[in-house]
Amino acid sequence: NHTTVVEFVLLGLTDSRHLEIILFLFLVIAYFLILLGNITVISITSVKHFLQTPMYYFLRNFALLEITFTSTFIPSTLYSLLTERKMISVPGCFLQMLLFFYLGTCTFFHVATMSFDRYVAICRPLHYTTIMNNRFCRQLVLACWTVSFLLMFPPTIMIVQLPFCGPNVMNHFYCDTSLLLQLSCTDTGFIEGLMLIILIIIIPGTLMITAVSYGCIIITILHIPSSTGRKKAFSTCSAHLMVVMIFYSTCIYRYIRPAQRGGRDSDKVLSFFFSVVTQMLNPYIYSLRNNQVKQALKESILK
Repeated sequence: NHTTVVEFVLLGLTDSRHLEIILFLFLVIAYFLILLGNITVISITSVKHFLQTPMYYFLRNFALLEITFTSTFIPSTLYSLLTERKMISVPGCFLQMLLFFYLGTCTFFHVATMSFDRYVAICRPLHYTTIMNNRFCRQLVLACWTVSFLLMFPPTIMIVQLPFCGPNVMNHFYCDTSLLLQLSCTDTGFIEGLMLIILIIIIPGTLMITAVSYGCIIITILHIPSSTGRKKAFSTCSAHLMVVMIFYSTCIYRYIRPAQRGGRDSDKVLSFFFSVVTQMLNPYIYSLRNNQVKQALKESILK
């Protein structure tokens, strides 16, 4: 009842029209590759019997998550770049914020879950089928979605109830929580502290699981007697770790650094890396480089 702002202005990625055209073309290509790669992963792992394993079950869910996550902001960003319309309604902004951070949180938990799955497969191969049974895999995925919702829903409800009296301009390409808190015309110290605690639980917490899992994997790989086997395993792990490092480092610097209030151009660059670049790489790094997936794709194409 106290809100006088009816829409927000998203300044976008740049104020240069020439750069906007270049970014529009890049985003179109990136979004196409994200959809193509993830839809391929979902399709091929659903129909091929020899891909009905826990690893591909997690990858299939991860691919679905990536499609929904990027679809919360890329289409609207493309529309803004094409039409130069920078406005978004207050309800639309709140909805985008909720979906972006909820699905983004799910991404962290899914990455940790997939790293744990690889740890069990490589370090505990004899117990893999016993530990990673169908029921446990479904419970892990359900836990990722449920815990993410329980963590992000309370602060989101608090933000939705804040009064916004103006200004209404955000220097970003999606509705960012920290920027919304800056625009509120009331004290938001409690919500900012709560958000920081939640983000510390989510990002460093899942990073620890991922780091420990890959650390154990690397130690196990070092004990492989075959140099060819070690080289192949390190090639796969290094590609995974590269994407994980980009994803986590940009998120940590963006959201958990001291004085983490946003609004700078560098914040948009960091957000672009973890929300677009890593999402574009994930299906090709995690899935489509895999020999079994390549074999399944080759068989499908030949048919």
